[in-house]
Amino acid sequence: MSQIKFGTDGWRGRIADDYTFDNVRRCAQGFARYLQQQGLAEKGVVIGHDMRFQAEHFAATAAEVLAANGIHVWLTAGPTPTPAISYAVVDRQAGGAINITASHNPPTDCGFKVRDPYGGAIAPAGLKIIESLIPAGVNELPRRQLDDARSDGQVTVFDPQPAYTAQLNRLIDLAPIKAAGFSVLVDAMWGNGAGWFPRLLAGGQTTLHEVHNSRNPIFPNMTRPEPIPPNVDDGLSYVTRLGADVAIINDGDADRVGFGDENGQFIDQLRVYGLLGYYFLEIRGERGPIVKTISTTKMLNKLGARYNVPVHETGVGFKYIAPKMMEVGAMIGGEESGGYAFRRHVPERDGILAGLYLLDMMVQTGQKPSQLLDTLFAIVGPHYYDRIDATFDQARKAEIYANVDRARPGTIGGLKCTGIVTVDGHQFLMEDGGWLLVRFSGTEPIIRVYCETTHQSRVAAILADGLKIAGLPQPQS
Repeated sequence: MSQIKFGTDGWRGRIADDYTFDNVRRCAQGFARYLQQQGLAEKGVVIGHDMRFQAEHFAATAAEVLAANGIHVWLTAGPTPTPAISYAVVDRQAGGAINITASHNPPTDCGFKVRDPYGGAIAPAGLKIIESLIPAGVNELPRRQLDDARSDGQVTVFDPQPAYTAQLNRLIDLAPIKAAGFSVLVDAMWGNGAGWFPRLLAGGQTTLHEVHNSRNPIFPNMTRPEPIPPNVDDGLSYVTRLGADVAIINDGDADRVGFGDENGQFIDQLRVYGLLGYYFLEIRGERGPIVKTISTTKMLNKLGARYNVPVHETGVGFKYIAPKMMEVGAMIGGEESGGYAFRRHVPERDGILAGLYLLDMMVQTGQKPSQLLDTLFAIVGPHYYDRIDATFDQARKAEIYANVDRARPGTIGGLKCTGIVTVDGHQFLMEDGGWLLVRFSGTEPIIRVYCETTHQSRVAAILADGLKIAGLPQPQS
């Protein structure tokens, strides 16, 4: 059988190709052995899933394997946001979690994420151990029928909603948001976030309008449930039609978030992270370390200097961010893909809580999203970001890596190159404080070329130079 590799955030594969019931069983057995080895098996495991094709059946399959290993399973009663699954680990004092989700991947894919006793991503060293414990086949793999395991209490079906909702209410006062009279457009992207904002904010003057809020695993009106253009375009088109004040867009498992302003314009995820940093430092008056991946905004470094808080940069993915947040007691942690985690909560992306915080920022400042950006830019200056995801012949991967590794450009997009950082991929620093990053995705067979700069007119040229450095063709206009 195929070798299973855990990437940036667990294992993902194409349904019915490499993502099969047998391979899910193998992953579950590897995780069971890991829990036993780490002395966590007696604490039990939370298992949840998203709304993708067959996701609930893959989750049940994983539960059968864990139960056969004598490990108690709390199995969610239905599709559940990733942050609610992570919080359930803490609430139940479990040894970890399995989450059947491919997050923002195309509809053909499914995934197998694992979480630690804190509800956060398992560090790279732990993922390597899990990989090594995955059996080569399924012939000797133990299983218990789900109905039998439920009957004798080895598997408990439960609803994580009450505990997670109580946690959100401890972290943020929802009453002012309910009373604000906002008109909020929520795009659930056919995923697990459906129904959460209307339920959390019911009973006040604020009105919620949900779109793409039922189960549809082919994800119509978008290529994938990833909260970036062009996938958000259909949802954002409702903003002006409804006269909404803001758009909140969750990805398929609701751990990531995107935003649109009152004009239906997308607010890129680097700007969102800058806004969240400003919200905690200035509006809430909190202090503490900030953790960010190298692929997200340098606005946080400027805010860190202004408010005298440390900023720690990591590789891409919450398998790096979560352990670093725990190590330094971070106030906030986040990444370029629209995932943000917060102090006093689980060290895990939470697209629902991030949406509530942005709404609270609007309440506390009396400003609409475009005005909030003006306020932020008045402090750190305007910043511009874009990204290209390029496919390539996998046989060329070593050649492309070598091209990037030996590159020593004098200029990028007409700006002087001032240094190279190789924490994760190759990041080329530029004289304006901006950067170009070229790295292979840890979740998909693509290469990502990203940039951030203070010069809007140079974004396209910077990305073009990134493709040139990698030896890849320029995008078709």
